[in-house]
Amino acid sequence: NQQRAQKRLRIIIPICLLIILLIISLQFKSKIFTGIIFSSVVLAWSGGFIMMWLFSQEWFLNFHFLGDHLREIFQIQTIYLSVAVWVGFLALFGIATDDGVLISTIIKSEVEKKQPKNLQQLITAIIEASTRRARPCLMTSATTILVLLPVLTSQGKGAEIMIPMAIPIFGGMCFAALALFFNPLMFFLYYKFKLKLKSTI
Repeated sequence: NQQRAQKRLRIIIPICLLIILLIISLQFKSKIFTGIIFSSVVLAWSGGFIMMWLFSQEWFLNFHFLGDHLREIFQIQTIYLSVAVWVGFLALFGIATDDGVLISTIIKSEVEKKQPKNLQQLITAIIEASTRRARPCLMTSATTILVLLPVLTSQGKGAEIMIPMAIPIFGGMCFAALALFFNPLMFFLYYKFKLKLKSTI
């Protein structure tokens, strides 16, 4: 069953990523914008694997807090690429894409509305747009992370499936929050390049 499921996931995961790319490209109609937004998925992907790597390290959370050992509370052990883990990654892709689309949409509309003529105006427009969407993005990440804490500490029936599923989502959302800084920076570099092209024409 495990081998059959992994064969299906080798097809399903690339299809899901292609569908996400297609939806983003249809929304923004720009390869550059699609690449910038899809970077949120890449950040989340790396965060999920880093969290899995941390769970296999003996030093990770190897201390006591309020009399309890954290490695025992979070049941830290080596996590393998099971079906549950890949299902967690699939859920993570959707959540991470939401944050990227949310902040990128407002930056694009703000810059197009203000039509900045120089770098200072461009910086101001991007910062204003980013700060308006920073709270919703942080709330999405924070609520997802907090909701997963009871799952990561669960010990009842089904925990052996739910914990491996939650680990990539937890680590991925911690890293996906970096999109709040990465996406505005990439948009700034893109619009800065466009401003330079206009000034040379």
